[in-house]
Amino acid sequence: MLTLPPSVRVYVAAQPTDLRKSFDGLSAAVAAIFGQDPLCGHLFVFRNRRGDQIRVLFWDRTGYCIVGKKLARGRFHLAGDVAAGATHVEVESAELSLMLEGFDLSDAMRRKRWRPQKTGTINAVKPSMAAGLSSPSAPATARVG
Repeated sequence: MLTLPPSVRVYVAAQPTDLRKSFDGLSAAVAAIFGQDPLCGHLFVFRNRRGDQIRVLFWDRTGYCIVGKKLARGRFHLAGDVAAGATHVEVESAELSLMLEGFDLSDAMRRKRWRPQKTGTINAVKPSMAAGLSSPSAPATARVG
């Protein structure tokens, strides 16, 4: 499983790419396909026409890195359908990990997860809860036994 900070995004090219390209060719493809700066630190994923090879290009503060994988059997599949005319899709790092392991995520369904609600204040207390709180002047009592 890849563990990436939330600030790092993973972009996958929707169309096959010529993987004979190296650092300069793939970085030019990042600008052309993704419309991103290849030095931004995000991960850019490219597949070949047969779908059995993947290359991941990223900048690691001192230079480009390319990570490649070739499946001995099978193909890499994109996570979900790609909209018509889309040049790339953004996936989560967990989806990239599963994709690199050869999982076909096209039929996978994401379950709803709880997300905290965004409020105007950071430490907002519900009025019903505030009534049950003891005041600072009230003595603290502890029950033993």
